[in-house]
Amino acid sequence: MSKKVKGNLSGLSPSQLKSVEKLYNRKIDSDEIVTPQVARELYKVAEELRRRVGILISREGRIEEVFVGTREILYLPDLGRYREGKGRLRRLRLVFSDLSHHEGEAFIPHDIYTDLEKLRLDMVVSIRDERILRASYAYLKPLVTPDEAPVNTVIVPDLFNFELDFQSFIQEIESELSKQKTVRQGDGRAFLIGVYDKDDKYADESMTELRELVRSAGVSIAGALVQRRKPDPKTLLGKGKLEEVVLRCLRLEADILIFDTELKPSQWRVITNSTDIKVIDRSMLILDIFAQRATSSDGRLQVELAQLKYNLPRLVEKDAGLSRLTGGIGGRGPGETKLEIGRRRIRDRIAQLDKQIDKLGQARNLRRKKRKGIPVPLLAIIGYTNAGKSTLFNSLTKSSVLQEDKLFATLDPVQARFVLPPHVDDHTSYGEQVVLIDTVGFIRDLPEELKNAFRATLEELYEADLLLHVVDGSDSRCMDQIASVEEVLKEMELSDKRRVLVINKCDRNPQYVDVKDVDIPAVQVSATTREGFDTLRNALSEALQDKLRDVVG
Repeated sequence: MSKKVKGNLSGLSPSQLKSVEKLYNRKIDSDEIVTPQVARELYKVAEELRRRVGILISREGRIEEVFVGTREILYLPDLGRYREGKGRLRRLRLVFSDLSHHEGEAFIPHDIYTDLEKLRLDMVVSIRDERILRASYAYLKPLVTPDEAPVNTVIVPDLFNFELDFQSFIQEIESELSKQKTVRQGDGRAFLIGVYDKDDKYADESMTELRELVRSAGVSIAGALVQRRKPDPKTLLGKGKLEEVVLRCLRLEADILIFDTELKPSQWRVITNSTDIKVIDRSMLILDIFAQRATSSDGRLQVELAQLKYNLPRLVEKDAGLSRLTGGIGGRGPGETKLEIGRRRIRDRIAQLDKQIDKLGQARNLRRKKRKGIPVPLLAIIGYTNAGKSTLFNSLTKSSVLQEDKLFATLDPVQARFVLPPHVDDHTSYGEQVVLIDTVGFIRDLPEELKNAFRATLEELYEADLLLHVVDGSDSRCMDQIASVEEVLKEMELSDKRRVLVINKCDRNPQYVDVKDVDIPAVQVSATTREGFDTLRNALSEALQDKLRDVVG
């Protein structure tokens, strides 16, 4: 039974189709890349059809597939049944006709190079001009550095006078490729992508923050790309650049693409359908970190709610991209097993979670009302994530809550008591206990779903008598971070709440906070060495003197 020709066969006459099918019957010595006779026939058929024609030849010399493209493009058939081993090649080489007229150069189209890398073909061979019978071939080579070209290309001026022992050559290449060692750590290897407008002055800072988020998620970084352009409405960074990124991921063995923005559902689908690599955006990454860190039942419910609300518009029937998220980064946490259930069931689950969280909110309101009957001042620590809030909390209260040099180390609010120093007023001295609350850190562009879902955590701020706004004074971005936190407080209608700015890490140099630009009381401390703590306690006592006077009175 003859094998069928694949590809662009529309408009071909029976005689033309028959001439293409005859290519299946040709024999090629296993030691040759391709015989001049087969190469000449392949080119002649392509010229007659005015379309590119390609053949796939097995390592043993059999012609496995014959297919037809357009004059400019050649699409390879599905190679799923031709499996390559781990770290090995496909054992197939592509030989195709090149109908262009480029003198003296190796003309292998970009998409064919892409096929060579993505499909790990033994080789790709371009045949040109049946009279002279010129050719060029390309093959994969071991990489010394990730940025170098991963292929070698060779020009063959005359195929009739060309000799190469293909079997020995390809076995040596495959042996060298198999020796390449790969390094994997944590929860995968990520390639980071940032696309920013040309006049975006915060691009570098945003990319730095993305790196910190990725590290907090337990993922190693294989590489990164920053592109300054108007975002492409379909793929964000452009189709050609996306193909280039996918190839770089293959070379670096990166299995996750992370975008420093929130991808629109349509963009996310187009990108995921263009690659087998897992694709997540900044919001998915933050949700994943929250899923890892939430410990209370309340927090886990809120994470699940945020996950489901975020993924609902991205859920389509049999969506390969979404199923790729299940397990690991981007698909972790209480919502993990629900990412692929139907839309109706997701909406039902969202409604159920909303009711549960409302009930928990009512219970918290009752606890707050009871607490109002106890006249103990309430202080809440706020600030940008990883500013040192939990370290300050532990140092002031002698507690041992988790403190890590990672973003979002604290998610669930924690509270403890500590004593302020005596405040002298009208010859009356007193020291008073206060309650200190450690809260989740703020961050730029927090997903809206997460803001809403974690409203319970932020509700604590409305009851606070004083907010301790902690900032990492040794971070060059600290003034922008202060502005980001103040903007969130404004959105929450908390701008009028009394605040003290705590400039942390004063033991490090340089310091970037300009106190003249801050319109609230400011104190410099080191949460690790406790430097400046006496000044801080006095500042807190001063800020709370009215409340403390009421307590004593």
